[in-house]
Amino acid sequence: MLTLRPEILNTRPGDRVLDLGCGEGRHTIGLACLQAIELHAVDLSYRDLHTGRGKARELGEPVFSRVAFMNADGTRLPYCDNTFDAVICSEVLEHIPDYRTVIIELLRVLRPGGALVVSVPRWWPERVCWWLSDDYHANEGGHIRIFRHRALQADIEQLGARRFRRHWAHALHSPYWWLQCLFWRSRERNPLVRIYHRLLVWDMLSAPGLTRTLERWLNPVMGKSVVLYFEKQH
Repeated sequence: MLTLRPEILNTRPGDRVLDLGCGEGRHTIGLACLQAIELHAVDLSYRDLHTGRGKARELGEPVFSRVAFMNADGTRLPYCDNTFDAVICSEVLEHIPDYRTVIIELLRVLRPGGALVVSVPRWWPERVCWWLSDDYHANEGGHIRIFRHRALQADIEQLGARRFRRHWAHALHSPYWWLQCLFWRSRERNPLVRIYHRLLVWDMLSAPGLTRTLERWLNPVMGKSVVLYFEKQH
């Protein structure tokens, strides 16, 4: 399930790409399956990195050889300046107290003219989640803020990048998270949550035209995530 659109990222064979806060590697592995690029997947969770490495290994060569998983802190990245042709930071900044320092680091390791892709939960679907359940966000590693995308864009542009594209993603996931929040304490056994989850899994695996078209229409209205694309200035 890719939040970004690879055709907008516009990587080329041989490019080096950083995926900060990679989790179990959905973007890293997805991009490695599409193109012969060098991917560096960075996260604080050893468990997620181990799971992601296992998933990449299951896909065999050449996918596994394209990906390097590393445990590192986004506020102190172990890379030289101008290392990467593109940088991805998807659904990460809402978890981080000092998110501006992370943005500075991402731009430091990105070459001039390279693409930075940032996605965060969209303001109003996320606000509904917070309204329905405190437990959704008030837990270790949870969301500590709700971004307004224009304010986030202004922050990143002040640090030396120019936004060139924006879109929304995962509209069909918004109701799922609202249901989870509404039935938070019983969500794992709630029939509505379980049925909707099966629908999402079926949609991701089958990609039927009807739901793909429906989500494309609904994304501008209720997309769960907003995705911002920037170019690093000189």
